[in-house]
Amino acid sequence: MTKMKILVSDKLAEEGLKILRDGDAFEVDCKYDLKPEQLKEIVGHYDALIVRSGTQVTEEIIEAALKLKVIGRAGVGLDNVDLKAATKKGIIAMNTPGGNTTSTAEHAFSLIMALARNIPQAHGSMKAGKWERSKFQGVELYGKTLGVIGLGRIGSTVAKFAQGFGMTIKAFDPFLSAEMAAKRGIIMSTFEDLIKNSDFITVHVPKTDETTGMIGEKEIAMMKKSVRLVNCARGGIMDEAALVQALESKRIAGVALDVYDEEPPKPDLPVFKFDNCILTPHLGASTAEAQVNVAIEVAHSVKDALLGKGIRNAANFPSLDEETYKILEPYIDLGDKLGKFAGQLVSGGLKTIKITYNGMLTKYNVMPVTMAISHGVLKPILADNVNAINSLDIAKERGIDIQEVHSNAEAEFVNCVTLELITDKESLEVWGTLSSNKKPRIVKVNKVYVEAVPSGNILFIRNNDVPGIVGAVGTALGNAKINIAYITFGRESEGMTAVSVVNVDGDVPVSVIDGLKGIKGIQFVKMLKV
Repeated sequence: MTKMKILVSDKLAEEGLKILRDGDAFEVDCKYDLKPEQLKEIVGHYDALIVRSGTQVTEEIIEAALKLKVIGRAGVGLDNVDLKAATKKGIIAMNTPGGNTTSTAEHAFSLIMALARNIPQAHGSMKAGKWERSKFQGVELYGKTLGVIGLGRIGSTVAKFAQGFGMTIKAFDPFLSAEMAAKRGIIMSTFEDLIKNSDFITVHVPKTDETTGMIGEKEIAMMKKSVRLVNCARGGIMDEAALVQALESKRIAGVALDVYDEEPPKPDLPVFKFDNCILTPHLGASTAEAQVNVAIEVAHSVKDALLGKGIRNAANFPSLDEETYKILEPYIDLGDKLGKFAGQLVSGGLKTIKITYNGMLTKYNVMPVTMAISHGVLKPILADNVNAINSLDIAKERGIDIQEVHSNAEAEFVNCVTLELITDKESLEVWGTLSSNKKPRIVKVNKVYVEAVPSGNILFIRNNDVPGIVGAVGTALGNAKINIAYITFGRESEGMTAVSVVNVDGDVPVSVIDGLKGIKGIQFVKMLKV
């Protein structure tokens, strides 16, 4: 039997290599530090490619990969893999989102403890030959409230550690139900309540447009003066300038950072000068165990995929035969865009994702479309932690009910996909279909008919059906030199609520959005990225 060949192009822990080399199924070649032209020359001989962050798996490399079935990334991000090219060629791309959970959670909790007891500062004092017991008096964790922003794998693990120290846990996570949190002994909280009433705050969310700067001057002003902040997630989630100002004015008790806006940070970074600011050089996943864990995880995932034993942590879509893929491909794209469009419009904790299929779609296994929709809904909040394959499991973990309905009832649109999102605050229904050239279109939002292009930067506006709104919006965007690519609008009925969907070239500044919100008759404005 001919062995399948696996190329490992970035250094992988020996424990992972051993899993791949055991038995007679695979021939494993480790060739590190390959230049792009060298990788392109040899990749055509391999059935699987395993990388870390060093290897750039570009479209050109993938085009040269004549036999490649699997790309495995030993780590969370897949920024260095061209997912579109891999998907188009039918190559499974997978990552290892769970391999560094414990390592990062332990580091975050270590920083919480270091902040509470001034450990680095006391160590430095002792090394300088001093004995300053009173100077480094700390605080106990027992009985304090820990605010956890983002209750995914890492946030949940930090919460579990904190519970062992007798801390009360408040959590803010729009994608976790209060019922699921209660089972873990965690109090679900609003964002404002959490930042006002926590003694320690730790963030565990991906960096997105929504989370960048989510802890800034305004939020710090609402916090206790005794609060201590920890960021082991991504630089920029906490506004560094606001942290400096808070430390200078003694508005907060301390900060611990493992991540920065720019890495490595410049030597004159302002936070360096504060004694109550603890800094580490992005060590969250830097343990021997984490490196071994991601190696083992990617080895098992690649091995099972090649041997037909299942696909885990794939970042594109389930395997489909060529004919079915050609039929479903535009609906997979529609589903992802439909999910992103609707997911950014609702507020509150998500409880239900209901998807109804009509027309010829009822004849097929539309699970890839359902996965694309749930991925689209969750992606704006969870970023790299969610992909089309794991989105259903993540939804289940967070108590979100996903319902898939195949309807034979005659629909208003041919081959229509209807998405209904139900939260603890509201419900939203969005209808999608394909245009004559098989491009995604949004055709209905709640009771309002539209024909919107779900792509790029979109301003979604809800307003009273009165004269002058469209003109005022156009004038505001024109004054800001923002070009309108497409615009569509509709209304429930005369004099009722109307909706405008405006595709624009580039981002719309917050100041312009605030200006639009101030126009008389406009009820709601939201910038969407689809």
